[in-house]
Amino acid sequence: MVIHESMNSSSKLLMAKFLNTSATNYFLEELIKRAKDRLFLISPFLRLNDRIKELLEDKDRLKIDVRIVYGKSELQPNEIKWLKELSYLRTSFCKNLHAKCYLSEELCIITSMNLYEFSQVNNNEMGVLIQRQDDPELYKQAAEEAARIIRISEEVRLSIETIEKVVEVEPEPDASDSSNTNPTDKLTTSKLAQKLNLKTADLTDRLIKAGYLELRDGKQYITPKGKDAGGEFRMGQYGPFFLWPETLKL
Repeated sequence: MVIHESMNSSSKLLMAKFLNTSATNYFLEELIKRAKDRLFLISPFLRLNDRIKELLEDKDRLKIDVRIVYGKSELQPNEIKWLKELSYLRTSFCKNLHAKCYLSEELCIITSMNLYEFSQVNNNEMGVLIQRQDDPELYKQAAEEAARIIRISEEVRLSIETIEKVVEVEPEPDASDSSNTNPTDKLTTSKLAQKLNLKTADLTDRLIKAGYLELRDGKQYITPKGKDAGGEFRMGQYGPFFLWPETLKL
């Protein structure tokens, strides 16, 4: 390991420190374990091993706000179910994401290592460790960029919940259907929720209560009433989603 200082209160990091593969693994685990207020995990690939799950479950028990931003998902149904059980963890999708940044209220790691490669020592990785108390300006710059990535990303708890190949039973809308308008005139559920100052989950509940969506085996499907109102089911590169008119009446 390149860094030999311990993470106790007596250690003093005077500047950003270089990390090799084993050091990145060690300090990433320490960063997650020691987060007491917030935790940002930004990584193109969302795939979680058992150790990461164990650490995040502990953060959830402590009611710590965890944000995971990803650009590609390789989750299995059992992982989707696991994510749904964590109340204080939110996931977001960011288009064209290539950054790998892991940040708590005190530490930041910028590295070549994807989140799913945590605890794997067969890859050759490099990174830097930044400690807020010793390099506040550099930490601030990294934190501001991480916050910007989170702002431009789209919360996708709904997409994660419904990614289990619902397209096998839900056909794409018929282009000849007169109820379908130009998709560019419509908003995704999350975008419509933002417009209405609602959380995506809250808007989804309203769509279900209004009869525009229905739940079958824990999955969401658009109803005939939803289609009549101008709603559409779509299958995108990263999973299924719904489109709604901006003027949709709930």
